[in-house]
Amino acid sequence: MEPGSSPLAEAFARKTDAELLYLTQHPQQFAPPLVEAAWAELRKRGQVPGRETHALPQPAAPPKLLSSMAVTLSLAGLNLLVYIMMWVTGVDPISPSGADLIAWGSNYSPLVWAGQWWRLLTSCALHGGLAHLLLNTYALLFIGTVLEPLAGRKRLLLAYALSGVGGALASLWWHTQGVNSVGASGAIFGLYGFMLAFAARGSSRLSRSERSALLVHTLYIVGGNFAVAAMPGIDHAAHVGGLVTGLLLGGFIGLKRAQ
Repeated sequence: MEPGSSPLAEAFARKTDAELLYLTQHPQQFAPPLVEAAWAELRKRGQVPGRETHALPQPAAPPKLLSSMAVTLSLAGLNLLVYIMMWVTGVDPISPSGADLIAWGSNYSPLVWAGQWWRLLTSCALHGGLAHLLLNTYALLFIGTVLEPLAGRKRLLLAYALSGVGGALASLWWHTQGVNSVGASGAIFGLYGFMLAFAARGSSRLSRSERSALLVHTLYIVGGNFAVAAMPGIDHAAHVGGLVTGLLLGGFIGLKRAQ
C-alpha cells in the first residue's frame, strides 16, 4: 500500500530528489518500506510516471564474446585439429616433410593442374610446423575478433574461404616452376583486405572517426605482416592473392545490418 500522510511520508517530503533517486536505484541496501516511500514521493513530485516495479536489479548479461567469434574460433580449431591429426599419425610436428604435406592436401601444383582442385582449399588448413600454426592462429584470432561482429558469420566464412582459394590460385600462377604450399596466410590476409575495403568505402555502421582509425590500424597490421614475412621460403604470392581477393569481396559485400 502506498504511504499517505504518515510520518515516513512527511520525512521523505523533506528529502531532495537526489536522495530519493539514490534510494530507488539501490533498493537492495534499504528496507522495502523506505524504497516504496521514496518512489511514492517521486511520483508525487512528477519525477516518475505512474507506478513502478521495484524488483531488485538483475546483473547485466555477460558479453557474448564467444558467440560473436563462433566462426573465427571454429576456423582456428579446425587448423589445430588438422595439425594434431597429422602429428598423431606420425608427421613431424616441427618440420613436416613435403611428401607428408602433399599426402594431407597441400597446394601441390602438379596434382592441382591434374584436376585435384580441392587442394586449393584443403591447403589452407595445413601448416608447415608448430611455429607456422601459432603465427597464423594469432593473426586469425586478432582480425576475427574485430571483423566477425561487424561482418557476420556467413560473410566472414565466405571471405576466409574465397580468399584462401584466391591466394592459392595466385601462388600457382606466380610459381611457374611449381609449388608445394600450405597455410592459412592467404585466407587471413583476405580478411585484412576485407576489413580495409569496409573502412575505406565508408560503411554506415561506422562513424568517420571509427573508419579512419580502423583504416590506419589495418594498414599498419598488413604492412607489418608483409615486413615480417619478407624472408625466403614465404609464399608472398599467396599473401597478395588473398589480400586482393579480400579487398574485392569487401567492395561488394556490405556489413551486416544492425539488429
